[in-house]
Amino acid sequence: MEISQAEVAPGTVAITLAGKMMVGGDGDRIVDMVETLLKSGTRIFIFDLAGITVLDSTGVGHFIASFNKIMAAGGEMRMAGATGHVFHTFHVSLLDQVFPFFPTIADAAKA
Repeated sequence: MEISQAEVAPGTVAITLAGKMMVGGDGDRIVDMVETLLKSGTRIFIFDLAGITVLDSTGVGHFIASFNKIMAAGGEMRMAGATGHVFHTFHVSLLDQVFPFFPTIADAAKA
């Protein structure tokens, strides 16, 4: 899995993910990155999921763990670019009612 980040506005970061988020992967790096960014003052996190090819319950768990840390710090988490089976995974677990979803990073940054 590939992970990159870019500040899109003061205090707002877009984390772009590509590849497989599944058991045995290195998705725990996401939670570590969130913790580091929270310590540096970031409060709005946009996860770009457009490049995710496989997402299982372990991958979803990394987003839940990140969400809990972000909310505890008074931050906000937004999702961008989720389509097809990736969005469906969030929908069937009703997480699409917890995390706000946007078509693009730009749309999420404007919210």
